[in-house]
Amino acid sequence: MYEALKQLDPIRINFSASGMHIINIILSFIMFGVALGIKPHQFKELFKEPKTYLIGLFGHLVALPCITFLLVVAFSSYITPTIAMGMFLVAACPGGNISNFMTSYAKGNTELSVGLSASTTLLATISTPFNFAFWGGLYLRFISTKGGHLLQPLQIDNLQMFETVFILLGIPLVLGIFFAKNFPCITEKLKKPIQYLSIVFFIVMVVLAFANNWHLFLKYIFYIFFIVLIHNFLAFLTGFSLGSIFHVSNRDRRTITIEMGIQNSGLGLVLLFNPKIFPPSLAVGGMLFITAWWGIWHIIAGLSLSTYWARHRPK
Repeated sequence: MYEALKQLDPIRINFSASGMHIINIILSFIMFGVALGIKPHQFKELFKEPKTYLIGLFGHLVALPCITFLLVVAFSSYITPTIAMGMFLVAACPGGNISNFMTSYAKGNTELSVGLSASTTLLATISTPFNFAFWGGLYLRFISTKGGHLLQPLQIDNLQMFETVFILLGIPLVLGIFFAKNFPCITEKLKKPIQYLSIVFFIVMVVLAFANNWHLFLKYIFYIFFIVLIHNFLAFLTGFSLGSIFHVSNRDRRTITIEMGIQNSGLGLVLLFNPKIFPPSLAVGGMLFITAWWGIWHIIAGLSLSTYWARHRPK
């Protein structure tokens, strides 16, 4: 398995300037859609009883990256360093916008879901670069003691990552919140269509990324499938466990579980496509495969879990 996954590392995905602009516009559009569902008064309600909100925030910003670190250490003999770094990148991303729809469908706490998605997205300008650098750095030090190494040293410009995340998330969020406040009627009509379009646009991003390497995607999807399956399952399980340990309501536990398992992996792809953050000379094919497949799989897993809960009313 390890030798097979090593074949992914040299894969290059190069976009022209126009191609990168299209990818950036797609992600900005997705984040604009997220912002349409954010209303300042929702945060006031969450802060009145902040326990569940803080548990969800802790799970997303601390518990998930930590669980990811333990997972990649446990399987370090079977996965390559770039696969592991792709898992860290996904874990460092904010919550995905479709989690709000899934929570509503699963009869969870939609207000809590929107609050957590908005908070992790707003904090992503700091938390994404920090978590990727911190946990990824710990892992690289761990494998160096075991005699392992990347094909090339992984040196990421954290300042550039911060700038990219701020531009791609911060500006669309501000515009979306402004639009929702001033045009509430239009916003209500746009929210759901944009959520569905976001899923379509993410798949378009994946297709654009792997158009020239589709045979490799199909060749190695067997290995990637099980890695993402385990990682995503642990993310859901971590959220469910936190909710159970702290005795939150059934609705809130469903919400935290879904929020933990749905990540904005589209942001991860955009960061990987940025040559100023991950230079073309750097072998990051494994990271691309993990990030891309996570974005597809979490939709399947999240909708499956939501459908199950939709048939069982919360106690």
